Amino acid sequence: MAYISRLKQEYKNKIVSTLTEEFGYKNIMQVPKLKKIVLSRGVGDAVADKKLIDYAVDEMTKISGQKAIVTISKKDVASFKLRKGMPIGAKVTLRGEQMYEFLDRFVTAALPRVRDFRGIRATGFDGRGNYSLGITEQIIFPEINIDKVNKIAGMDITFVTSAETDKEAKSLLTELGLPFKKN
Repeated sequence: MAYISRLKQEYKNKIVSTLTEEFGYKNIMQVPKLKKIVLSRGVGDAVADKKLIDYAVDEMTKISGQKAIVTISKKDVASFKLRKGMPIGAKVTLRGEQMYEFLDRFVTAALPRVRDFRGIRATGFDGRGNYSLGITEQIIFPEINIDKVNKIAGMDITFVTSAETDKEAKSLLTELGLPFKKN
C-alpha cells in the first residue's frame, strides 16, 4: 500500500465535503485543491559572495526535502552591480505528497516557533485564489540547525490553488490548517 500523507487523507475525507457544503458545489471536481507550493528566497548579497547562493540552496533543500534550484538574473541592473545571468536566489516547487508533507510540517512545527505569533495575515491573496506570505527567519524550521546558519534570512512561500476566488482559497487553506488572523 502506498503512503498517503495525513493532510491529503484529511482533504479527501473531510475537507472536500466541508467545502462542498459551504459553497454548494454540484460536482466533486469543482472543489478547489492545492496545486503546488513554491518556496523562494532572494540572495542580494550573492553579487559580492558566490558562496551565499550555495548556503541558500542547501537550506532550502533541507527545509523542503527536495533539491532547490538557483535562480538567475534576467537583466542588467547597474546600480546593484548585477549582470544578466548572475545567480541571485534559490527556489523550490513542491507538488504531490511532498507538498502535503511540507504544509503539515509548516503548520504544526514551524509556525508555532515564530515569536509573538498571532496568526498569518489574510491580505496576501492575489484575486485568483493564490496566497503568498513572507517569513522573516529561516530558523523557525526544525530542519535548520541555528549553530550552522551563517546569516538569518527570510523567504517567500506561495500557495497555488485551483480556487476561482479568494474566498474559496481562504476557506480551503483554513481547512488545511493555516491559522489566519481573526479580524
